Amino acid sequence: MAKAKGKTVELIALQCTECNNRNYTTKKNKKNIQGKLELKKYCPSERKHTLHRETKVK
Repeated sequence: MAKAKGKTVELIALQCTECNNRNYTTKKNKKNIQGKLELKKYCPSERKHTLHRETKVK
């Protein structure tokens, strides 16, 4: 029987760098992406596209 491997996918939150709101949640593969994830996403409170950084889900 196959051996169960460690958890490679984790749930993360994306936090806006300008207003500090957590607007999005997504999954991240820890094997492919070692650093913190940064994406340009739409922030509803700012009403524009801003940089969102990875944070932990509470």
